[in-house]
Amino acid sequence: MLKIENVTYGYNAMHNVLENFSLNYEEPGIYGLLGKNGTGKSTLLYLIMGLLRPKQGTISLSGSNTQERHPETLQEMFIVPEEYNLPSILLPDYLNVLRPFYPNFDDQLMVKLLEMFEMLHVNGAMLDKNGIPKVNLGALSMGQKKKIYMCIALAARTKLLLMDEPTNGLDIPSKSQFRKVVAQGMREDQIVVISTHQVRDVETLLDHVTIIEQNAVLFNDKLNMEEPVNLEELFIDALNRHGITSEK
Repeated sequence: MLKIENVTYGYNAMHNVLENFSLNYEEPGIYGLLGKNGTGKSTLLYLIMGLLRPKQGTISLSGSNTQERHPETLQEMFIVPEEYNLPSILLPDYLNVLRPFYPNFDDQLMVKLLEMFEMLHVNGAMLDKNGIPKVNLGALSMGQKKKIYMCIALAARTKLLLMDEPTNGLDIPSKSQFRKVVAQGMREDQIVVISTHQVRDVETLLDHVTIIEQNAVLFNDKLNMEEPVNLEELFIDALNRHGITSEK
């Protein structure tokens, strides 16, 4: 469903972050994208979304080139970046602007996920006719904003959902809630890609792990759900097998 073929990208002419990089995700599921700092994980997510353009190579979702940014393709993709700002408007007003771009947006799912994150009455907010809290997004803490934005991302019901360091800024109880929210909120036919260094936050959630090192895919396989997985050990072992130091 997601195909990355021979992609090269660099922020300047002297150095490529990714070079002749290829990776395919054919089945629905939750994919962990791991790698050392500077290996191009965030860059890859932005390339997939068509927000960056490769020097060469192609990226396609269900056969459509994401770099061409066709509306019918964009409505099937959503990204939760590591850092972002939300405008100082009420959440229902924000959703009114967003819904036309995501025709599968599910208000009932949005309410369910907000409730799971204990965000329905955040800051004493009243609910609108759809059960959405009338909270000013600009008045929320970083962790509160992240919870609401992840609820929006899942409620958009896209084929592809990308998350970059989604548990950064969440407290310990919220990280546990995050795993439940993703597991219960995703579509059965959805690909969710989670790029993270916080492997312990997601290791019980993942179906599949990909470990990259700039131009190479060091590991790309399903996890055995019947046995506990230590992603830190898996990551270090993959680096060692390829003669790569684990130092940052």
